[in-house]
Amino acid sequence: MTPEEVGDRLVALLATDDPDTGAVTAEVSGGGPGHARAVVDVPVARWWFAAEAARDAGALGCDFFDWLSAVDELDDGFAVVAHLWSTRRRHGLLLRTRVSREDPVVESLVDLYPGAAWHERETHEMFGIAFSRHPDLRPLLLPPEFEGHPLRKEFVLASRVAKPWPGAKEPGESEAGAAKRAPMRPPGVPDPNEWGPLKGKVPPPEKPARPARAPRATPAGPPKTDGETA
Repeated sequence: MTPEEVGDRLVALLATDDPDTGAVTAEVSGGGPGHARAVVDVPVARWWFAAEAARDAGALGCDFFDWLSAVDELDDGFAVVAHLWSTRRRHGLLLRTRVSREDPVVESLVDLYPGAAWHERETHEMFGIAFSRHPDLRPLLLPPEFEGHPLRKEFVLASRVAKPWPGAKEPGESEAGAAKRAPMRPPGVPDPNEWGPLKGKVPPPEKPARPARAPRATPAGPPKTDGETA
């Protein structure tokens, strides 16, 4: 099945006459031939049912769970994405839903795909998204006493206060080079003048000095005639 056919098939399987269930839409990702995937967006309340329909052998037959993660969309909440694959039909599917920032909860897929357990644990600790009915959401990568969720965009990257992040200098610029414009900080990198041990001690960036302009040459007047005196 082509990515278009996979997406249309799942949309048809989830079709309902009840408008309260929310819309299910499909598109195709980039990547070119052999790499494009059907991308199906479902309401969070239908996340588990969509995965069940995709796994069904008589429908799409996506029997292999590849990976699951999330994307912080700031005010729009978090996008949760899972990649499913059919080992028999050789087609893939990106199943996607969105959870709110105030209540980031989605149903676990562990009972459908046991391999989702570690992925959901990682997404839980990195983004703070809860997976209801997951049997064991204990930390996977971080120590139990760790506070916060490192992949949220508001998470402060404290180490970047003490050590410049990789984009702190323009290409070709050195420590002894001329002052350049202040670089933009990515999300999570705090202003060292506002947070950390150097708070209030960092001078503002210097503006590069402009080279002095050469004086303008005075234009020569018209040539004098014999009747004119200097």
